[in-house]
Amino acid sequence: MKNILKQLEAIIPELAQQEIMGRFNRVGYDLKSDGSLVTEADLAMQQATVAELKTRWPEFELLGEEMEPAQQQLLLESSASGLWVLDPLDGTTNFSSGVPIFSVSLALIQRGKVVLGLIYDPVRKECFSALQGQGAWLNGKILKSRSQKMELKQCIAQVDLKRLPKEMAIRLAAEHPYASQRNFGSGALDWCWLAANRSQLYVHGGQKLWDYCAGQLILQEAGGKVKTFSGENIFVQSLQPRSVMAAVTDTLFNQLQAFLK
Repeated sequence: MKNILKQLEAIIPELAQQEIMGRFNRVGYDLKSDGSLVTEADLAMQQATVAELKTRWPEFELLGEEMEPAQQQLLLESSASGLWVLDPLDGTTNFSSGVPIFSVSLALIQRGKVVLGLIYDPVRKECFSALQGQGAWLNGKILKSRSQKMELKQCIAQVDLKRLPKEMAIRLAAEHPYASQRNFGSGALDWCWLAANRSQLYVHGGQKLWDYCAGQLILQEAGGKVKTFSGENIFVQSLQPRSVMAAVTDTLFNQLQAFLK
């Protein structure tokens, strides 16, 4: 896995600079059937990444966000040797609006577990990565989620209010148990910035597999903690959205979990 990750840490940045940054502020967008956006950059990055992965690791299948749901489900059920999960451009709304916060997210699932995760920010040229049981890194340097903050009211929280249950959203907005709140528009980078202690808390009402697959591994390998609102492990081999409550330390996680309950 270390050899695979090392290759990916060279491949994905190069493709992203070519296929994504080469189109930033230069292309329009279309609407998908679910109302979300897709740009030429999404499709070009997915096509280029698929071609590169197939050439180097033909034994692994690939599930991409821009595939049809039926094809995605079939891949989840049938890929025995390994399955790449790719979001070629996470933060498409930001990208299409000229907001420089977006990323590429890639994970590898084997035997029902996420064993590798990589998220690349082409604007800041930051490559976050992790291997199951071996740690997490930012541009090759060890990444550790830690904080001197001991209470929720001292923390910066990343919160996506739009997808939260109504009662929870109202309570968070009214009681604001943290010092301040952000929502940057790239779920994959949310995980990475949490792992890097740029915030300390994370709450999201429903992320899809390609939104959380790589990110949750990076956070947990960096030392952070994450569960769904019901206390389950976030990763499952399913296309159904999963809720997220996460923090950089166990102490802060336990406080967040108690508040949300």
